Amino acid sequence: MIEDRNVDVAVIGAGAAGLAAAAECADHGLETVVIDREELPGGILRQCIHNGFGLRYFHEELTGPEYADRVVERAAASGVKFQMNTTVSDVRREENGDFTLLLLSEQSGVTRVHARAVVLAMGCRERNRGNLAIPGGRPAGVFTAGCAQKLLNTEGMLPGKCAVIVGSGDIGLIMARRLRWSGVEVKAVVEIMPYASGLTRNVVQCLNDFNIPLYLEHSVVSINGRERVQSVDVAPLHDGIPILEQKFTINCDTVLFSVGLIPENELAARLGVELNPATGGALVDADYQTSVPGVFSGGNVLHVHDLVDFVSEEAARAGRAVIRYLEGATAAERNPVRAGANLKYVVPGYYARGRDTVFAFRPLGVWASAMLEAELDGRVIWKRRCSHVRPAEMLLAELSGQLLNAPGTLEFRLRPEQDEAAVEEA
Repeated sequence: MIEDRNVDVAVIGAGAAGLAAAAECADHGLETVVIDREELPGGILRQCIHNGFGLRYFHEELTGPEYADRVVERAAASGVKFQMNTTVSDVRREENGDFTLLLLSEQSGVTRVHARAVVLAMGCRERNRGNLAIPGGRPAGVFTAGCAQKLLNTEGMLPGKCAVIVGSGDIGLIMARRLRWSGVEVKAVVEIMPYASGLTRNVVQCLNDFNIPLYLEHSVVSINGRERVQSVDVAPLHDGIPILEQKFTINCDTVLFSVGLIPENELAARLGVELNPATGGALVDADYQTSVPGVFSGGNVLHVHDLVDFVSEEAARAGRAVIRYLEGATAAERNPVRAGANLKYVVPGYYARGRDTVFAFRPLGVWASAMLEAELDGRVIWKRRCSHVRPAEMLLAELSGQLLNAPGTLEFRLRPEQDEAAVEEA
């Protein structure tokens, strides 16, 4: 027999984003359930045993599991209910505007949850070898960096004895150091871009401090081995094309891929949520509400963040927006926001007149200094100098409702600087 359950808010995903949004809702007295397929809440943080988390959100340095414990405790204390070891197999919007979620779990069987609002907080999955179509055999010893991290940090098993890491994303950089600490030889990190994809601090602390070579503008062109990886072939790139005449071989028995993340938006697509092709996440308004009324999104499922602190902050704002929605507040006005020169994207994709709004961006290049500008219908209304600009590091800007005081199109752009004087306007 299928059990039916009624709640105010259903949050899909028990990572940092889902827990922050759920805590806000439950604090306000809304009956809130968090649903996740894993055994414990906390998400990917549970396997990130290194420190560096929480400096912004908790104002102290924590490991991943410590950060997870903090946000789980806060959500539980707020009255959030958890439904773990559970998969959301379907979700649909009913004619009355509410939602029905079909849940499957080994313990509870099939459950239908009826909710007045839904928060999407499913996070990301890693790109793998299949996404890159690297030729060669199909031997054992090929992992995503996150898979190897879980294997080592939670299962206590070494993925191999001698590794090459493809891509310089933060997880890959951190795993380079973790493998070295565990006695695994790390031969190289190979990156197709002319700059590292991860945070500068991770390049310094995880590669430079251990003398691990970083091959920029290089590509792994073949993975060799029959039963187990034996080597990889690496070639320099010219205009993105491998120069095969200059390829060289690195002997190894393990290959880790750290080549980016993809937001988990299959459920969003099933609901008919409009997606942003620049982020892979939902297109949201100033309230983090998607194109489907009553469906909100925040954290890595919306766009990939570099710090979990930013994930928690953004999802908490989404949680407060859910409260306003359920209290009957007028939907946020949808004036378009565009990413201009030297920016990959901007989130949210709309602004509302008179609403203080935090915008997030990804730069497209590396500059020592650049001016971030906001232009509203041809008039620059705000600008700020940004230093040490890197694609790996997300930019944030909060614009006051006083600046966003007219309808129109808001465009942000990033202008690299030479010798201009520093300018910053609030």
